[in-house]
Amino acid sequence: MGKLTTHVLDVSNGIPAAGVRIELHALSGQPQFLLEVTTGPDGRCASPLMDGAGFLSGRYSLTFHLGEYFRARGVALPDPAFFDEAVIRFGIASAEQHYHVPLLISPWSYSVYRGG
Repeated sequence: MGKLTTHVLDVSNGIPAAGVRIELHALSGQPQFLLEVTTGPDGRCASPLMDGAGFLSGRYSLTFHLGEYFRARGVALPDPAFFDEAVIRFGIASAEQHYHVPLLISPWSYSVYRGG
């Protein structure tokens, strides 16, 4: 069975991004809120965002609340912040595969890719 996981790394400080709030939405039809999690000390979530029978093919989005994270770390961001949220929209084509969505962040940029 497949699963969906994520990992957030703060490249501006060279550390895992602990405490990033993440929302997952299904985008097939009307957007539907599925869950909200926060990254742990290693920048990862405690469990997969989706797995088992709940892991279905379709279109999804992950919203990473970056402004909250950087403000909590004492970073002085402009108002409005350049990136307050990173919204990543992606597709799950096969529920038999592992979809890993790593996010590399700084106050001024982010990068995402499909990991393994």
